[in-house]
Amino acid sequence: MQSPPMIAVVDDDGMVRASLTRLLRSMGLQAQAFASAEAFLAAPMTGVDCVISDMQMPGMNGLALQREIGLARPELPVIFMTAFPDAATRSRAMEAGAGGYLEKPCSADDLSRCLERALNP
Repeated sequence: MQSPPMIAVVDDDGMVRASLTRLLRSMGLQAQAFASAEAFLAAPMTGVDCVISDMQMPGMNGLALQREIGLARPELPVIFMTAFPDAATRSRAMEAGAGGYLEKPCSADDLSRCLERALNP
């Protein structure tokens, strides 16, 4: 039996990390939370099937994280969730291959659809 996909949650807001991790687990997925892009990059990426990242974080932002992931694992989908949507940033993220760009708060249905597309291209 194949284990459920592992989703890495990268967000500097502890409440967002906790609630998103709970939501993903309630969807039958595995989830691991990281407080920063740097913390995620310091951990092994093996076994991670998708990354959900905040766009604006102290230190490395979401676009920089996406670039680093692309160098290490270009096939790993990255979905962005942001409380500060911006058309130019969305465009840059999507052109760089993002699996989605969602506005916080997003519905569980929107997240589920985005994950389905990212995990089953």
